[in-house]
Amino acid sequence: MGWKGSFYFLFFLLTLVESSSRPEKMWLLHLDAKPPSVYSWAISSASIFVLVALVLSMYLIVEHLAAYNQPEEQKFLIGLILMVPVYALESFLSLLDSNAAFNCQIIRDCYEAFALYCFERYLIACLGGEKSTVEFMESQRLIDCSTPLLEEAYTYGVVEHPFPLNCFLREWYLGPDFYQAVKVGIVQYMILKMICALLAIFLEFLGVYGEGKFDWRYGYPYLAVVLNFSQTWALYCLVQFYTVTKDKLEPIKPLAKFLVFKSIVFLTWWQGVAVAFLFSIGAFQGSLAQELKTRIQDYIICIEVCNG
Repeated sequence: MGWKGSFYFLFFLLTLVESSSRPEKMWLLHLDAKPPSVYSWAISSASIFVLVALVLSMYLIVEHLAAYNQPEEQKFLIGLILMVPVYALESFLSLLDSNAAFNCQIIRDCYEAFALYCFERYLIACLGGEKSTVEFMESQRLIDCSTPLLEEAYTYGVVEHPFPLNCFLREWYLGPDFYQAVKVGIVQYMILKMICALLAIFLEFLGVYGEGKFDWRYGYPYLAVVLNFSQTWALYCLVQFYTVTKDKLEPIKPLAKFLVFKSIVFLTWWQGVAVAFLFSIGAFQGSLAQELKTRIQDYIICIEVCNG
């Protein structure tokens, strides 16, 4: 992901731009024409990215299975690697058939919740398990006279919240208190993600889900708001956990893994919301635009899983 994914995203959008004869509407993307080359080009290029992603991810999984000597860490790591083929296949199937996009997105969202659990458990396994993780956090509270002042990251073993969270959240104490708070913060997102996926299916069955429509008569904006707050809190808990354990996890390069996972899970969500919002304000117009509404997000994901 990163700048490469953004570049391909912009490049794909530029291929859809048509000039307008009215100057005041130059910022709109008019997509009334239906050149078949757009579909064939998008599907062909996406298939290449998906194939590369599948080959690389399967190679990594086989490598781990061939050297399966640390099962506690590797089983969760394999679960994370499986995000690539799951995201790639679901997005490509949605790209081929827009009618299947909703069901594919539900499956992708459910696996995303499971992947977040795998990521947390992988970090804990690398720390030696829950008991060792809690003991390590408690040891961070022990500061003696030989500890340099600038290295006292958590004075008196307290994790303070930034403003404005410190106005209504109590401080977290390193040890069982902090560990439990982080665990609940991540698990709540997993649970809400699953509940919202089931609600989306129910609302879609009733015809009032309105995917991508920022109209308060539909269920999509309400679920988007709930998931936004839940996801933001889960990300905050992950950041706090990483900050406390980054030195202990240095051998596995936690920053790179954290940024990659954060990009896959959280940026793809905001990416989809951004595309839906652009459609809702009329930035994309025409019959072709409506047909590509779900496919744009799917095409971007096909590229990102290859570059991630």
